[in-house]
Amino acid sequence: MRAPLLPGITGPADVRGLSTSDLVGLAREIRGFLVDKVSSVGGHLGPNLGAVELTIAAHRVFDSPRDVLLFDTGHQAYVHKILTGRQREFAGLRQAGGLSGYPSRAESVHDVIENSHASAALSYADGLAKAFALRGEHHRRVVALVGDGALTGGVAYEALNNLGAAQHRPVIVILNDNGRSYSPTVGGLAAHLRGLGDGAHAGNLFADLGFAYLGPVDGHDLAQLDDALRQAAALRRPVVVHCLTRKGKGYPPAEQDEDDCLHTVGVVDPATGRPRSAGAPTWTSVFADEIAAIGADRPDVVCLTAAMTHPTGLGEFAARFPHRLFDVGIAEQHAVTSAAGLAVGGLHPVVAIYATFLNRAMDQVLMDVALHRLPVTFVLDRAGVTGPDGPSHHGMWDASILPVVPGLRLAAPRDCGQLREQLREAVDVADGPTAVRYPKAAVGPDIPAVRRIGCCDVLREDPAARVLLVAVGPLAGPCLAAAAELAAHGVPVTVVDPRWIAPLDPALVKLACAHTLVVAVEDTAATGALGGRLAQALSSAGSDTCAVTFALPPQFLPHASREQILRAHGLDAAGIATTVLKRLTRPEEASA
Repeated sequence: MRAPLLPGITGPADVRGLSTSDLVGLAREIRGFLVDKVSSVGGHLGPNLGAVELTIAAHRVFDSPRDVLLFDTGHQAYVHKILTGRQREFAGLRQAGGLSGYPSRAESVHDVIENSHASAALSYADGLAKAFALRGEHHRRVVALVGDGALTGGVAYEALNNLGAAQHRPVIVILNDNGRSYSPTVGGLAAHLRGLGDGAHAGNLFADLGFAYLGPVDGHDLAQLDDALRQAAALRRPVVVHCLTRKGKGYPPAEQDEDDCLHTVGVVDPATGRPRSAGAPTWTSVFADEIAAIGADRPDVVCLTAAMTHPTGLGEFAARFPHRLFDVGIAEQHAVTSAAGLAVGGLHPVVAIYATFLNRAMDQVLMDVALHRLPVTFVLDRAGVTGPDGPSHHGMWDASILPVVPGLRLAAPRDCGQLREQLREAVDVADGPTAVRYPKAAVGPDIPAVRRIGCCDVLREDPAARVLLVAVGPLAGPCLAAAAELAAHGVPVTVVDPRWIAPLDPALVKLACAHTLVVAVEDTAATGALGGRLAQALSSAGSDTCAVTFALPPQFLPHASREQILRAHGLDAAGIATTVLKRLTRPEEASA
C-alpha cells in the first residue's frame, strides 16, 4: 500500500515536487477528501470534484502567488485551498470562524480576489495584467480558471474584448467546460463550445477575438493538461485553454445528478449524496408551489431565471409550462431587461433570483423596468442573512436599495400564508414593478393577524402600549416573543407587520404617531432600511415619536448560520427586548 500523499501537501511547492505517477493518486485522494468533508458540513461538491486535475495542473505549471490564479466562480476553489495548505481547516468549512467557502484574502496569500459572483474574473485578470506591465513585473503571469457557465455573463464578454486585443499582455484563460453552471449552460455559447469540442466548427470565437486557442483538452488527463498549460505559458500572449470536464467527476451520485442537487449540499450521506434527514418546508418550496399554481391560473405569467431553475424554485413551473420558463444563463442584467421586453409585449414576467445577485442589475431595474412603469415581479430568494456562504451571498442590500426605485412596491412576507398572498398581490400589479423577498430558511407556522389597517397587519395590540414594534418579514416571530418578554417587564407593546415595506403605507405612519417609541426590526443593512424612512415620514408629519432603526450594520458580515448572525446582532427575541428597554426614557423601565 502506498502511503497517502495528501497529508504531505502543505503548499504548491509540494505539488510541484511530486512525480507524474503520483498525481493520479493525489487526485483520487482529493476526491475522497472532498466527499468526506463536504458531506459532513455542507458546501459546493459537484463543481470541485470536476476541477481536481485542472487545479493540480495549474499549481504544477504556475508558481502561486508570484503567478496569480483567479477562480470564476470562487465556489470551485476548494481544491486550490487544499493545495495551498488549508486541508486541516476543512472540518470548519463555512462554519462560524472557520474556512470560507470561497477564496478569502484573509486566509491565504494565494487568494487574490474574493469572487463568488460569476463572470468577473476575466476583468480582474485584465486589470492585473495591466498593473504588472506598468510596474515592470513581466515575470508574473495571470491565470483565470473560468467555468463555461460564467461565460454566459455579459461582463465576461466585455473582458474578452479587451484581453484579446492586448497581444502583449499574456493572460491565460483555463476554460472549465462541463456543460453546466447550476443548470446546463444555455444559449449560442453552449452550442459553440459543443461544436469546438466535437471539432464541428470551422470558426472559433476566441481566435476571432485575438486569443490563441489550445484544445479541446481532456480536463481530467493530467499529462494533457500539463502539456497544454506549458504551451500556453510559452506563447506570452492571451490564450484560451479549452478543457472538457465532468461535473462531480469520480463520485457517482454527483456525476448522475441531472438536477444539480449536488452542486451545493447540506449534510448528506456520503454513500448516496442524499440528505441525512428530511428537511422542513422552506420559503423556496412554498414559492415553488405557489408560482406553479399562479401559472395555471394566469397564462400571461412567465418566469425567468439566471441559470438557477431549481435553486430558485422554478422546477415545477418549468415542468408544467416549459415554453413559459426562460433560462438566460448567468446574466442578471439581461434577465431584467428581457423581462422588461416581455412586459412590453403584454405578459407579466416573474424574475426569480437570489437577492444578492439582483444588485448586479440595478440599472436595468431602474431604467428598463421602473422608468417604463412595467409590471415585472422580482422574487428575491436568500434575502437578508443567508448564513454559511458569507459576505458575498448575504442578501442584505436589496431592501435598502429598492425603496429608491420610483413606483416599485416591495413585500416582505412573515410566513407561508403571507408569501402566497403577497406573491399573488404582486403579480396582480399592472402599473409598475414589484418585489417579494424572503430568506433561506425553513418556514415556521403561520402568524395570525389581530386586524388589518391599510396594507398592514396588527399582530399584537395593547391599548396601553407606548412602544410599537414594526416587524419586517420573518422577524415577526422574534418580535412577538420580545413583546411577550417586555410585557413581563411591565412594558406593553403593539406589534405590526407592514407587509409591504416600500412605499411606506400611510396607515403605518398614522399608527406610529400614536406611540412614543417605534422600533423597526429588519434583517437588512441599516442604511436605507425601513426605520430610517419611517423616521423621516414621522418628522414630515410633525410627530415627536422617536423611530429607531434596528437592523444589520452596513458592513460585510462573515459566514455563520443565519441564527448565529441574527443573535450576534441582537435580532432575536432577547436582543429586541433588550434594545427596547434601553431606548425607553423612564428610568424604572430602562433598568428593568
